[in-house]
Amino acid sequence: MAQAEIGIIGGSGLYNMPGITDIHEVPQETPFGAPSDAYVLGTLEGKKVAFLARHGRGHRLLPSELNFRANIYGFKQLGVDRILSVSAVGSLKEEHKPLEFVIPDQFVDRTRHRVDTFFGNGVVAHVAFADPVCPQLSETLAAACKKANVVGKRGGTYICMEGPAFSTKAESKVYRQWGMDVIGMTNLQEAKLAREAELCYTTIAMVTDYDCWHPDHDAVTVNDIIANLTQNAANAAKLVTEAVRSMPERECKCGAALAHALITDRTTIPAATRKKLELLVGKYL
Repeated sequence: MAQAEIGIIGGSGLYNMPGITDIHEVPQETPFGAPSDAYVLGTLEGKKVAFLARHGRGHRLLPSELNFRANIYGFKQLGVDRILSVSAVGSLKEEHKPLEFVIPDQFVDRTRHRVDTFFGNGVVAHVAFADPVCPQLSETLAAACKKANVVGKRGGTYICMEGPAFSTKAESKVYRQWGMDVIGMTNLQEAKLAREAELCYTTIAMVTDYDCWHPDHDAVTVNDIIANLTQNAANAAKLVTEAVRSMPERECKCGAALAHALITDRTTIPAATRKKLELLVGKYL
């Protein structure tokens, strides 16, 4: 029996989820190592949820240090089939103002040092990723923004950079020329792995400030950023609560993402790899 149905990933500023009752913590061990922290399980708006602090409580992990595979696999082990991912971002367009949210529908990868697939070691799979987020989940979030009285814009592209340093002005200007909307350091890998795990996934991108392209960027202080993070976290909690409350029955195609993705001859899959990936591909073997 599933211990949770909806997963919530908290990013910078959102290290716990207000409103969850019947709380208990569940550490997870996965074939890919340990997740960022213990999962906090409980009930939110009558639904069973699992919350994970992406960077660990106390914000201990760099974006490049995150064990993305373990984080997503841990949700899968708990029975989650949908993930709402909250993430702090910088804005690359004047129209995306600090304290506003963007629900991106596309990603561009500018990372260099990260593992972003469960496959390999004798199994090859190529999932479709043209539309990298769940449209039903994005629609639910967009509707929840209105109900929660939060400014949230659906659509746009999230460019995922390596970090931990922020962009140079030259890079920031290039990303703007490419038409990118927001920039962050974490969500691309989560989206890819969620697709491979056949989980619905979408991002709530919380704008903290304009990236360094903006002429007023140098006037922004650390205190300003922290104040925006705090306010964004409060709004994100309201938004997630509303989205969980109004979550419809699952009608998307995310739950069958691997149906035609596995290329490898089943008879050649090594026993150890088959065992490691049983939770993900067992129904197709």
